[in-house]
Amino acid sequence: MEGSIVVVVFLLLVLVTLLKGIRLVPQGSKWVVQRLGKYHISLSPGLNIIIPYIDNVAYKVTTKDIVLDIPSQEVITLDNVVIVANAVAYINIVSPEKAVYGVEDYELAIRTLVQTSLRSIVGEMKLDDALSSRDQIKAKLKMSISDDIADWGITLKTVEIQDINPSGTMQAAMEEQAAAERQRRATVTRADGDKTAAILQADGRLEASRRDAEAQVVLAEATKSALTKVNEAIQDKELPAMYLLGEKYVEAIRQMGSSTNAKLVVLPADIPAAVRGIMNNTK
Repeated sequence: MEGSIVVVVFLLLVLVTLLKGIRLVPQGSKWVVQRLGKYHISLSPGLNIIIPYIDNVAYKVTTKDIVLDIPSQEVITLDNVVIVANAVAYINIVSPEKAVYGVEDYELAIRTLVQTSLRSIVGEMKLDDALSSRDQIKAKLKMSISDDIADWGITLKTVEIQDINPSGTMQAAMEEQAAAERQRRATVTRADGDKTAAILQADGRLEASRRDAEAQVVLAEATKSALTKVNEAIQDKELPAMYLLGEKYVEAIRQMGSSTNAKLVVLPADIPAAVRGIMNNTK
């Protein structure tokens, strides 16, 4: 009975030993093996044999591309404007032993390195350049960190700038500035319109005054010509002149009488004498 127990224990021990010595590494992974606490070998995908109890798998590292999301951060540009930027990095672990032994936490290290490099690159650019030069920032960012992470056995496949926008406070200030600029342009446009209208009105009044003056001159010339012809026609004959002046006098009295403002019209008792008096005054 006791012998059977010993056999069973021995068989279990052999089974456990075999299981510890056989390692099946899945595709897309590499396992880092330590021997007595020291790096020994990296196991490739497939069946691998290690020495039980002496070798142990310390790290299991993926060889697939890893997507690292870089958190958003505030960055100050060359013209002292605060913008918010974030990125995403695609990496691939080429040497698992370097990745696990070269740095404490390679993902955290790469995120920090990308953030630091991004601040440095954007800090040398003005706001307009930073907002319109994503490809340039991407190229500089990749070039600045590729050599550093290569020491950790990691390859940077690419890095992309996801968002790069002014901060909330800066966006509000830019919107206020844009509104003020639109208001200024509207004011200038209204002022230009009022100025043009005033100039046109003044030109119109000037032209009307000029035409009125020309009309007055024409009327005066016509009156002068008419008086000359009348004077030549009547010469020293009093009756025709009295007739013409009397006709004008009566017409003027009629117009005064028909006016809505006229309350009282005074007619001279002797119209011929009044006309004769006017003629004498004109002489």
